[in-house]
Amino acid sequence: MVEKSLMLKMLLYAFAVGVLLLVTKTCPAAATITGGGNVMLLNSSRLKMFVDEVPEMPTIRGYRLVNGSYESATLTIGMFRKDWKFHRDLPPTPVFAYGTSQRTATVPGPTIEAIAGVSTHVTWQNHLPSSHILPWDPTTPTAIPANKKGIPTVVHLHGMIGGPESDGHAHSWFTNGFHQTGPTWTNETYHYPNVQHPGSLWYHDHAMGLTRVNLLAGLVGAYVIQDPKTEGGLGLPSGNEFHRRLVIFDRSFLTNGSIYMNSTGNNPDIHPEWQPEYFGDVIVVNGKAWPRMSVRRRKYRFTIINASNARFFRLYFENGLRLIHVAADSAYLEKPVVATHTLLAPSEIIDFVVDFSTSKEESVLLENDAPYPYPSGDPVNDANGVVMKFVISRGEPEPDPSSVPGTLIKYPTPELSTAVRSRYIALYEYTSAADEPTHLYINGKSFEAPVTEKPGVGTSEVWYVINLTDDNHPLHVHLGLFVVMEQTELIDVEEFRDCMNRLNDAERCHVEKYARGKKIEVLPHEKGWKNVYKMMPGFVTKILVRFSYIHSTQPYVFNATAEPGYVYHCHILDHEDNVMMRPLKLVASGGMGRVANPLGVSIMIAILMMVHYL
Repeated sequence: MVEKSLMLKMLLYAFAVGVLLLVTKTCPAAATITGGGNVMLLNSSRLKMFVDEVPEMPTIRGYRLVNGSYESATLTIGMFRKDWKFHRDLPPTPVFAYGTSQRTATVPGPTIEAIAGVSTHVTWQNHLPSSHILPWDPTTPTAIPANKKGIPTVVHLHGMIGGPESDGHAHSWFTNGFHQTGPTWTNETYHYPNVQHPGSLWYHDHAMGLTRVNLLAGLVGAYVIQDPKTEGGLGLPSGNEFHRRLVIFDRSFLTNGSIYMNSTGNNPDIHPEWQPEYFGDVIVVNGKAWPRMSVRRRKYRFTIINASNARFFRLYFENGLRLIHVAADSAYLEKPVVATHTLLAPSEIIDFVVDFSTSKEESVLLENDAPYPYPSGDPVNDANGVVMKFVISRGEPEPDPSSVPGTLIKYPTPELSTAVRSRYIALYEYTSAADEPTHLYINGKSFEAPVTEKPGVGTSEVWYVINLTDDNHPLHVHLGLFVVMEQTELIDVEEFRDCMNRLNDAERCHVEKYARGKKIEVLPHEKGWKNVYKMMPGFVTKILVRFSYIHSTQPYVFNATAEPGYVYHCHILDHEDNVMMRPLKLVASGGMGRVANPLGVSIMIAILMMVHYL
């Protein structure tokens, strides 16, 4: 029963508050930003827009060229504390940044360029200090080193189809110099096989309970898998000048330049510092606040990554310029899709072409009108409703060798008949007596509860994702790719929610009786293969999840059944940290593979966690 488990959980939370608040006082990593003197929250209107040119982030090759052939490369990329200039008129901001050295580290980090079929090895090194630059809440399930020193980090390459040892599991964290490691940590160097379809990915921190603050501090970066043979013939805008990758997120600042994060929780008696969503009024693109970009009168391609904690962006050009979608998340679309707006949830990637030769104006704003929280929150204001400015060259359109073909890349058509089973995935939010969120679960279970999703390697499954909350949750599945088949509104949703809160069982609550409302058509540019999708509140979203390659029939080149397995979760980082995340454990098709006793494995991991955290 969900109510009984919730009561037990609340009792445990009450106990945890007393014990872990002591940790907060004694653990150096629990330091919070405190302004001295006249330091206060910065009014974003004091920062003039469009004074900084949008930077092109440095690139690192994840391969070597030897006698004209591509060969595997090994990289060393560190995480550093440094000062970063987000705006011409803002004092330098303390951040955490990825780079090959402290001097070259950037926010976002360098773009790693890989070649399809050529593996990349990365040794991720933690050079961070003992204290965090942002407040964090130890009363949520959190990575805390045994010696209470150091900042746990672990890197997840979002969109990579690779082995679990290199997936960046939340409990595989490590501190500076690998002095302390999490219960599922395995090795210092990660292996990315790059044996998958070409496309855009991104890397970011994924440490248990610290994801929201570590990303807020700056630990994000882009990764791309290129396939010259497949992509070369498409004719899309290319090269560093005409294909730009833009990482966007929101921040608030103090007048001394520091990142501002509210250090008081919405339920301080339960979680002293956790808030259900973080929103900032300053929109940052490639590390600059409301930048400008000079463009020529021709076609450009933009790959946009939403690296925000919780903010959705509904992007559009103020003068109606068309967005020609060519890819979503890590996969190309089969055919280009033309639209004037595009909705981007946290962690989603959108890829579109814009033809600036069709603009009658010499400048145009890229704007945002997504409410926050999405979809029923506050409307945007003059600050967070603007993303950046494009300054278009004068004169006539210039010769443009690029084009957008009628067909891009065709992958297998999703067939429901290939699914070996179906599952119900229910999203819950729990609240206090004051109706303030306390935590969020998937299927009414904590992250530490025994694994329940154990798909077979090489199989497909149908998942019915039931959103019982008022928020839109971008659901991200590690390793798997999926296609959204159907979105059906729940009728009598309060009645159904009451039953689910009591029974936590969609079949016993007769979900088919309630999933009979209106159906919302999946937008054309979101009908391809994705690894994140926006789960609408009060809807059942049907997805076909595939645990195999989409570009090939060959089996995985790694052991997907190895420990510590994978996860799936909401990618609103504040939800993920508290704890809308569940383990995902692959097994050998037709048998249990190496997971002879999944319950035993879960108990073993739980014991290891207790050893680390108690």
